[in-house]
Amino acid sequence: MTMQWTPSPEQHRETTPSQVPVRLSALIKGIALASSLGVSAFVSAGVQADTWRFALEEVSGSVQDAYAQEFKERIEKASDGDIDVEIYPYGALGTSSQLTELVQSDAIQLTFASPGHLASVIPEAGVFTLHFLFSDDNAVNEKVLGSSKAIDMLSDAYTEQNLQLLGVIPEGWMVWTGNRDIEKPADMEGFKIRTMTSPILVETYRGYGANPTPLPYSEVYSGLQLGQIDGQVNPVFAIEEMSFYEVQDYMIQAKQAQFITTLVASNDFYSGLDDDQRQILDKVTDEMRPYIFEKQEQYNAERLEKIKKDSDIKVITLTDKQRDAFRPAGEKGWKVFREQAGERGSKILDTLQADIKTAEGK
Repeated sequence: MTMQWTPSPEQHRETTPSQVPVRLSALIKGIALASSLGVSAFVSAGVQADTWRFALEEVSGSVQDAYAQEFKERIEKASDGDIDVEIYPYGALGTSSQLTELVQSDAIQLTFASPGHLASVIPEAGVFTLHFLFSDDNAVNEKVLGSSKAIDMLSDAYTEQNLQLLGVIPEGWMVWTGNRDIEKPADMEGFKIRTMTSPILVETYRGYGANPTPLPYSEVYSGLQLGQIDGQVNPVFAIEEMSFYEVQDYMIQAKQAQFITTLVASNDFYSGLDDDQRQILDKVTDEMRPYIFEKQEQYNAERLEKIKKDSDIKVITLTDKQRDAFRPAGEKGWKVFREQAGERGSKILDTLQADIKTAEGK
């Protein structure tokens, strides 16, 4: 049964997830018609439109929206107005997996593609969903994600799926919320937690003893409200802006994983850009990395304070000893990842792990 997302009264979004079915249906019809004509739904066959359509996995006011707005300003300025960037927040064009398909088919030019769903198509991308891989020091993670050769290897996997990997964007630590306290693995037993569709994530939470329940982002609030799920996992900013904290009793910070998304375009779009446009795009995406790293820290800190101010949810930060109790079960997902991502995926994981240790000085 599909439930309609119910925002709190004070939320006012330009686009709400309840609008997805109508708009998406029209969009799919448009793409089907365009496909029969051999052209894109939005752009000409040359895919070198001066208008770049950028779709988000998150709503207006999110970290992804902050990235897109800054990206738009920088691209339009660098191109002297020759390029116009149009931004579509979550719900305007479809869900995460559908947005990736729209880019692959050249219906839109840019989107965020989170490994939580993308790993079903590109198993190597699932490396970003692994628990207890990244450093406790977020500055180390930002440095590694901007310099590791693992990203080049991952880019090859994207290319094979007609995707150009333009950037890897961390959005903060994933935080558990629940209708019960979770401070040790035994507390996860039978816990119905909403996860994204990645098989790696599903198996990771099964390792904890939980009952992982994939559910569309737009249905999480109602799922929590109606008791279909016991909890969910997201960065703090998302928990606040989607009001998940309103229908949960506990928020648990375990630093088990980062929420990392990737910025993608289609190979055809990227290769079809002229030299000047490609240089502008490459330069801007490279410069955006430190910008969004600082922005996500700001957003998550501010939203946490807002949650504390606006609710009586109990915020719990696990100690190092408590976190260590989760590690053995959490790292079971590593084995699943290696099996699914194969030799290249294993090399990506080994390279990232080595680079993280080097950056930490270990």
